Amino acid sequence: MNSSSALRLDLPLEGMTCVACAARIEKSLNKMPGVVANVNFAAESARVTLEANSSTPAAVVETIQRTGYSVPVQVAEFQVYGMTCVACATRIEKALNKLEGVEATVNFASETARVSYMPGLATPERLIEIIQKTGYEANERVEANAAEEKARRADAFRGELRLFWISVALSLPLLAGMFTMFGPGHAELLPRWLQLALATPVQFWIGRRFYIGGYKALRGGGANMDVLVALGTSMAYGLSAVVTLFGLVHQHVYFEASAVIITLVLMGKLLEARAKLGTSAAIEALVRLQPKTARVERDGVLVEVPVASIQKGDIFVVRSGESIPVDGLVASGESGVDESMLTGESLPVGKHSGDKVYAGTINQQGLLRCAAEGVGAATMLAGIIRLVREAQGTKAPIQRLADQVAAVFVPVVVSISAVTFVLWWGIGGELAPALVNAVAVLVIACPCALGLATPTAIMVGTGRGAQVGVLVKNAVALEQAEKIRTLIVDKTGTLTEGKPVVTDVVPTAGISEQDLIAAAAGLESGSAHPLAHAVLEYAKQKGITAAPIRDFNSVTGKGVQAMVDVPALGGEQTLLLGAPEFLTHEGLAIDAAAIGPLVGQGKTVIAVGGGGRVLGYLAIADKLRASSREAVGKLRAMDIDVVMLTGDNAETAKAIAEAAGVANYKAQVLPGDKAAAVAEFKSAGQVVGMVGDGVNDAPALAAADVSFAIGAGSDVAIEAADIALMRNDLLSVVDAISLSRATLKKIRQNLFFAFIYNVLGIPLAAAGMLNPVIAGAAMALSSVSVVSNSLLLRRWRRA
Repeated sequence: MNSSSALRLDLPLEGMTCVACAARIEKSLNKMPGVVANVNFAAESARVTLEANSSTPAAVVETIQRTGYSVPVQVAEFQVYGMTCVACATRIEKALNKLEGVEATVNFASETARVSYMPGLATPERLIEIIQKTGYEANERVEANAAEEKARRADAFRGELRLFWISVALSLPLLAGMFTMFGPGHAELLPRWLQLALATPVQFWIGRRFYIGGYKALRGGGANMDVLVALGTSMAYGLSAVVTLFGLVHQHVYFEASAVIITLVLMGKLLEARAKLGTSAAIEALVRLQPKTARVERDGVLVEVPVASIQKGDIFVVRSGESIPVDGLVASGESGVDESMLTGESLPVGKHSGDKVYAGTINQQGLLRCAAEGVGAATMLAGIIRLVREAQGTKAPIQRLADQVAAVFVPVVVSISAVTFVLWWGIGGELAPALVNAVAVLVIACPCALGLATPTAIMVGTGRGAQVGVLVKNAVALEQAEKIRTLIVDKTGTLTEGKPVVTDVVPTAGISEQDLIAAAAGLESGSAHPLAHAVLEYAKQKGITAAPIRDFNSVTGKGVQAMVDVPALGGEQTLLLGAPEFLTHEGLAIDAAAIGPLVGQGKTVIAVGGGGRVLGYLAIADKLRASSREAVGKLRAMDIDVVMLTGDNAETAKAIAEAAGVANYKAQVLPGDKAAAVAEFKSAGQVVGMVGDGVNDAPALAAADVSFAIGAGSDVAIEAADIALMRNDLLSVVDAISLSRATLKKIRQNLFFAFIYNVLGIPLAAAGMLNPVIAGAAMALSSVSVVSNSLLLRRWRRA
């Protein structure tokens, strides 16, 4: 194989469980023509060399997938330079998405591109090359250069500001001269040669960015706002220069129009840039929370080291008033920690030995000595920042219309301007009015407002959510949450605290409470169910040892069975533990009079029995969260129907539902049936939300239109959810939906303004009712107003 003409691919692999898997993939790949493959099981990767004009990278990936394994999709984020309007972002996005195996989203507001790509079909270098061919510059965005990027933007802003003030100084005399033309005799204040001298540097030095941007856009096969500004101002400047140079004294000159339009557009861009910085203020505030250094124990001595150097297992010390540097476990000490950056709650959380602490939270009282657990990118704070940035890079469905309009906006505006020029010149017979009105059409059109309407609101909304413990994973979820009309909530851990405790022990005749608890604890020792933990904890508190068991068997959603050795009950025998219905099904008689009052109080009753008799009953209660009833009331006030699902019997479900104010509930729902219950409500045509916290909620969360995982939930539930809630109460769901509604309201306001501005402004300009200078000012302020309106979301407050 000729190495100079060969293509080498290094592909990560998923799904291999043994060396035989690697051998099977390697064998399949090496059967392909012109392919030499080496699969490394330990590194979970494949190195594939393709001979020129043989197999393609896509065919290699397809072969791996057919073998039963996968090449994981990679995600890269790029900082993009040179975009001046949404048309630029649309063009870059279109060019990237033409590549096989690539899905790209370009955010004009944050000037970033987020690209998912299949290794072998694309590389970060290839993606940057595509962006450059489109006429823009880019580099891969990493956390390490975030500060450097911010400094670069600040320097660029200062440079633009200097140019703006120079432009103002050169344009003001021209603007003053324009006003004297409205006086008696229409005398010109400044000689035309001086007007030419003032306008020329504004047009070609300060305004060169529009020519460069327009050229790059046209070279890349599209057109953007730079084309409109360059074309419009060049028409006004060109006519004026010809009139001046050839001494056509009877013709008007429009130097003030070209110069002032460029100055106003620069002003608009500066205001827009400053306003856009505010959209990412929440992210920057989170980044600043983590301290730069920490005190770490090294050989028994406290040493101050950079946070980046802390390793898992290191012991670090946090004094009162200091920020916690990394995630960890308290090894010794007691304190109250301000976790408002995670949950939005201002009250300090007590911390003792064994409790978790999180990077960026503040130690308010005592001295804490902690063992590092999550460091670097593995901290909760880093995860939140990453999650918010990813959400800000996604697109809401409501943005599609704006994108479709932006794609054809500039060509349509140029066409309208040309028609305006021809009609005014053809009907009126005068060149000057035709030119002025055509220029007004070009400079009033603003695709920027359309492009900023949605992403700026998404950026501010998701950032504000992160500040109060509402982590939105994507813009689609943020938009859908506004439409929720049915919210399904799991009882345990969502409406209740998720910490059940044994409240009553009712042994039957001839059975002691101690023997009943010993048998129940033995049976529950093999179960991971929350109720099992409650029984074991109760036995521990009472000092009762769990009975030995063997041949343990769990019946999902019903109970458990095992051989249990309790000498006082006659030695080893098969016992059952579970819902009363489970024991009834096995032929044991349940005393309804004994358990009726307990069930009526909303408690969960489990029965223990075997050998043809029931040994007794245990009542377990899971306390209703203090905020659940208030949250349900607020959701109902938002016209959302709350439905409770529980595996408990109907009596217990009714008691909990009444206490929480829930009118609609379903009892005895097995974990596997929760997803089916979600599908049932969706089939009625409603937008359904699901709130859960456990592993068994994951299928139902995935089935819902919008899913919420509360902060006490499992990693699996949080991973499956669209919106992760850091606080352990249902009020955070109210906050998430309220934030969604506020954000969508701002987006609709922005889109209405952007559309109505262009729909009204362009016809007025074409009709000769707008001076080009006024049109330029309106265009400059239109995008600023959209961004400023989005920034008002920072005033949103949680319930």
